[in-house]
Amino acid sequence: MVALAPMTPPSAERLRSVDEFLTEAWADQASHDARLRDLAVRVRFDQGVAHLTGEVAEAGQLRLVRDLVGRLAGVFAIWGRVRVAGRDPIVVDVGCGATKQYPDNLGLDIFPALGVDVVADLSGSLPLADDSVDVIFAVHILEHLIDFLPLVDECHRVLRPGGVLHVMSPWWGHVNAVADPTHVRLLDVQTIKGICLQRPPGTPRWHPLHAGCDGASIFADLTPTPPTTPAPPTPHLSRFFT
Repeated sequence: MVALAPMTPPSAERLRSVDEFLTEAWADQASHDARLRDLAVRVRFDQGVAHLTGEVAEAGQLRLVRDLVGRLAGVFAIWGRVRVAGRDPIVVDVGCGATKQYPDNLGLDIFPALGVDVVADLSGSLPLADDSVDVIFAVHILEHLIDFLPLVDECHRVLRPGGVLHVMSPWWGHVNAVADPTHVRLLDVQTIKGICLQRPPGTPRWHPLHAGCDGASIFADLTPTPPTTPAPPTPHLSRFFT
């Protein structure tokens, strides 16, 4: 049996270099792609995560930017708060604790803390209406739940069509995954594949917009789809999953 070499997280210096490369690559692409020239979307890269801000006239333009940014080598996830058709997005942080990804997000957690706006048990129903949210951040929360699929299903319920669930969790092969005794689940990019493609008929369906691993954390950007939507094409899935 051939032993696989462990994945080593990039150093801070390498991440800074990659961010510089991504910034230049995106500026070059935006200047040459006529579809992007009139869009008021700003893209900032931070340790391989693309942060989108600004405004677009319609949702298809935001999807275009997301798709094109995601094609750049070195991007692990595409996060953002972008106004669409003059409306601010409704963005929720589940399990946020004292730190929300953006200050204006609605923070949900089971324990009260400085960043928590609503105290809620994340293992039950979210106190949010159907199709009421544009973006959900689930950052360092799934690994704390013995069964995180009910929370994922609740995110599917409350997201609007075209909404996005952002997942970030420790990668199972990094010491961070096991160093915290409150971590009860180990995750891999293949876990995201299972969420999207290997659940029983009748359960909520997800389309993977992006997924990746930096050697310390896994990332996934997922959008809900109707139960009758065909599976994503193989070339798209092969970008993320084995």
